[in-house]
Parts: sequence; C-alpha cells; structure tokens
Amino acid sequence: MQDSLGKILLLTGGLIAAAGVLIILSGRLGLGRLPGDIIIRRENFTFYFPLATMLLMSLLLTLLFNLLGRFFK
Repeated sequence: MQDSLGKILLLTGGLIAAAGVLIILSGRLGLGRLPGDIIIRRENFTFYFPLATMLLMSLLLTLLFNLLGRFFK
C-alpha cells in the first residue's frame, strides 16, 4: 500500500512540476500564438480561442499519458 501511494505522490509531483515548466516556457515557444488560434479584437471586446494550441496540447498529453500508462502497468 505504501509503495503505490509513494508512486502516486511522485507522479503527481512530477506532473505538477512539468506543468509549471511548460507554463513558464509556453510564451517562449509561441504557444497561444499559433496560426490556428482565433483572436477577434473590437473596441471594448477581445475574444480569444486557442484552437491550434488546444489541439497540440491534447496530442502531447495523449502521448504522455499513454507512455505513463504503459510504464506504470
């Protein structure tokens, strides 16, 4: 029981740390400003829908979770 709890805590901590690094580096990598992202600016209104960024993040997270699922099986 303690071994599995330890693995879960390490995995959770690693994922939080990786998410923090990705958030810090996302501006430098151009995430949020990809060609498929939708930005509509009006006088007092801005609509932002990061379509391409969401698709890219979904693909990367799917690959990551598939690899982690195979590792912890």
